[in-house]
Amino acid sequence: MSIRVLLADDQALIRAGFRVLIDAAPDLEVVGEAGDGREALSLLRSTRADVVLMDIRMPEMDGLEATRQIVADEDLAGVKVLILTTFEVDDHVVRAIRAGASGFLGKGLEPDELLTAIRAVVAGDAPLTQTATRLLIGKLRSGAPVSEADVERLSVLTQREREVVVLVAQGLTNDAIATRWFVSPLTVKTHVNRAMMKLHAHDRAQLVVIAYQTGLVQV
Repeated sequence: MSIRVLLADDQALIRAGFRVLIDAAPDLEVVGEAGDGREALSLLRSTRADVVLMDIRMPEMDGLEATRQIVADEDLAGVKVLILTTFEVDDHVVRAIRAGASGFLGKGLEPDELLTAIRAVVAGDAPLTQTATRLLIGKLRSGAPVSEADVERLSVLTQREREVVVLVAQGLTNDAIATRWFVSPLTVKTHVNRAMMKLHAHDRAQLVVIAYQTGLVQV
């Protein structure tokens, strides 16, 4: 069954390029195109896409607000938002992840990298470019000191769940963690999902944010 992708970008030429690339992949298909965030929200309800490739700067409603509304809508539960933008700046990265985006990529990436990122976000990974990851961690470094409330927040995790959150924050995929632990990727996925549920993280990207904010991972 194909992964259904919705394109949200105000530039028709960019959408056309993405459509050709994605539709050429045997396991992916573009099911709709939107020129702004409001249109993307409307199309999502009719196309039931699995992933939205979302630009940030769009008229009417930008990609960050559209992402927030997608994540808050119970009818759209399970939809992944992959931010794809020219502007890899720290404020955009942090705001996108906190809005609920599952990944953040620059438009300068290679075609194969985009297709891999789409598949990865559906599989539960959090695609982040090296630039985006560096900016995100740099922003979190300059945040407030770890509080007792942050430490207490982690108390709900088992030792294994703490370990898996640390590895996720370091950028390891489920397969990579499974190889390190000599277990199946499904076992790793179970630990990740339990940690996300206990910490009320929407996805792996938010799990990374929590790991640094609570001091579980030191930088």
